[in-house]
Formats: sequence, C-alpha cells, structure tokens
Amino acid sequence: MVLLNLPQVKFRIKSNKNTQLIFDIIRKKYVILTPEEWVRQHVVHYLITIKGYPKSLIAVEKQLTINTLIKRFDILVFNTKGLPQIIIECKSPSIKITQKAFDQIARYNLKLNAEYLMITNGLQHYYCKLDITNERYVFLKKLPDYSILK
Repeated sequence: MVLLNLPQVKFRIKSNKNTQLIFDIIRKKYVILTPEEWVRQHVVHYLITIKGYPKSLIAVEKQLTINTLIKRFDILVFNTKGLPQIIIECKSPSIKITQKAFDQIARYNLKLNAEYLMITNGLQHYYCKLDITNERYVFLKKLPDYSILK
C-alpha cells in the first residue's frame, strides 16, 4: 500500500487465500484491505492517537438512508451526547478529491447535521466547519482535538 500523509501505524494485517485483511479496531474484525480501507484505518488511528477521540464515539461504515436511497458513511464521530459531530469521507489515494466528494458529504450532512466535515484520500485532507448562521461551510487548517470539543 502507498505511504499516506497521515501518521504511520503498525496494523494487524493477515492474508486469507488471495486477499489481504486489516483489523479494524472500531468494528473489532478483519476487513478486506482495499486502498480506501487503508485510508479509513489510518484516519481512525489518527482520530484516536493524535486527536484524542475515544473509540467509543467513533462509528465506521454504517448505513444511512437519504431520500429512500441507502448510503454508507465512512467514519462518523459522535459527541458525548450521542449526536453526530464529525463526518469523514475517505477516498482511495488514487482518487482525486473533487466537488463531487464535497457534494456527497454535504448530502450526508443534510441527514446527520454534524458540525465538522473531513474529506481525505490519505494524501490530501480538507476540513470544514458548518456555519449555521450563514448557511455555509468554513474551511479549516485541521480538525479540532477532542479535548477542545468535549
């Protein structure tokens, strides 16, 4: 797998027949190691080890219904009240981040109402905060640490 612009992690990886699997510490199981999963797992560890978010407040690849369509978000971080706080959309490192990715996460946020958004392909990261008053997103240099938000 490609080296990402995220802190390096020693993952538990194993092979099953011709497929590589990586252990997901949130879902507590091995999942197929795709390029997108490689990014997702790095982001999960970044949230926990660098940003200080508790594992118990992080959900990975859960179903979401938007206008009768079933979608899946990559990562959702909840606040201590159980409300969505950060939605994270992960793309493969080979996928360029375009307006389409921003549109996708914005559609998810119409349902979830998270305060922060992150879009990443593991090489480039974009962070936004919802400005409710002016009904727009403000770009940030980084996500806030958990200690600031709790």
